[in-house]
Amino acid sequence: MAASGIGHTVLRNGWYTENYAMGLPAALEHNALIGAAKDGQISAAARQDYAEAAAAVLLDAGLQGKTYELSGDESFTPAELAATLSAQVGKEVPYIDMPEADYAAALSGAGLPADLAGFLAHCDAEAAKGVLFDEDTQLSALIGRPTTPLSKVVAAAIG
Repeated sequence: MAASGIGHTVLRNGWYTENYAMGLPAALEHNALIGAAKDGQISAAARQDYAEAAAAVLLDAGLQGKTYELSGDESFTPAELAATLSAQVGKEVPYIDMPEADYAAALSGAGLPADLAGFLAHCDAEAAKGVLFDEDTQLSALIGRPTTPLSKVVAAAIG
């Protein structure tokens, strides 16, 4: 890109908190949050945060020509996500970890296309290895505030 002479900025968005939030109504319905991430730390951020970062680099020429690794300020484990959900609804919703293939089968059984279910299950299993963890705070620096807390995304997902 640099050789082209065209102005550019690369925003490497991490995992979106909404990737987990969209499954919370089903977790409530079935009284369990399932996954394959074990106790992996996930540094997800809300899509609004990523959108604000994109707007910031579009509006500030001083931010162009760089690569930004973006992630949420605070990481969480799937069990912490389940605890946050439990606290907000006033009932215990446990996290149940399962093998990657079983998680993919559960997602397929819930109606996701097999390829997508396999991809999401693989990403979850990779989270157990630390792939979705990042301690960097470039995202909050770009947007000029802390990233959206997990509790706020959970509240929005369960209405």
